Amino acid sequence: MALCLFHFPFKALGSSCELQIYSASSQHAKKVFQLVQADVLRIEQRYSRYRNDSILSKINQAAKQGNSIVIDDEETLALLHYADTCYQQSDGLFDITSGILRTAWDFKNQIIPTEKQIQAILPLIGWNKVHIKDHRISFSAPGMELDFGGIGKEYAVDRAATICQQQGIKYGLVDLGGDIKIIGPHADGKPWSVGIRHPRKPNQLMASVEVSKGALASSGDYERCIIINGERYSHILNPKTGWPVQGLSSITVIAEQCVIAGSLATICMLKGSHGKKWIADLGVAHIWMDNQNITGGTLEKNVIVKK
Repeated sequence: MALCLFHFPFKALGSSCELQIYSASSQHAKKVFQLVQADVLRIEQRYSRYRNDSILSKINQAAKQGNSIVIDDEETLALLHYADTCYQQSDGLFDITSGILRTAWDFKNQIIPTEKQIQAILPLIGWNKVHIKDHRISFSAPGMELDFGGIGKEYAVDRAATICQQQGIKYGLVDLGGDIKIIGPHADGKPWSVGIRHPRKPNQLMASVEVSKGALASSGDYERCIIINGERYSHILNPKTGWPVQGLSSITVIAEQCVIAGSLATICMLKGSHGKKWIADLGVAHIWMDNQNITGGTLEKNVIVKK
């Protein structure tokens, strides 16, 4: 039976999303999409910091008081343990307690905080101040909070791909706001062509890569930033200093799982000028552009725009 390609665009996680899958019938494809969409929205509901009824908000309410709270589901615990791994592997740079820095940095209104404001927040940052034991999470410093940015959306991508495979889909891809997981190549065996955004030219691509398996995630200083007197202040903030990282403009990583690709990309950005060597030593497929518009990485041969 011939397979047809079906496109399902939708909105979730504050992003434009899309599911592309090959199926023998529109009815089956629609059923798969509904399952995927429902699960993505479920994850958003559980881990959104914008919803008062989310698990994350309940954790943060306890953290604000310096209390503890029982985490009785394995999914949340798994995400917290993965966040711990990222913290350890990044020498403390990937820190899901650092989201509180947004209270000082007003990227929407282009306002740079004072050093005094930053210093007032730093004592509330530090994954080492969070303790998990017997399904209970506690916080050493009242006023702390967690943010699953850098993990949540990527986790949803991997979940969506798994659901598709469980429903018999062999060919397709999941795209949640640019975080991508390949379910399988096109039905004819050809790879998917994925464009990588140029960090300084929004309407242009920095690279185009062909992928038949794995996942792709990017991180960069172009999503939100403040530019004053020609200096760019990225939304990616060093949790140890409270100030934006410098060195790289963007990094895209290809890995087996999207949550891994995403966390590696974020850590690479957080390492600044040291990120190039760090990501190269890991041996994963990647491409970067630094703040001098120089590109590099294992995927550099695919670069179609260099400046």
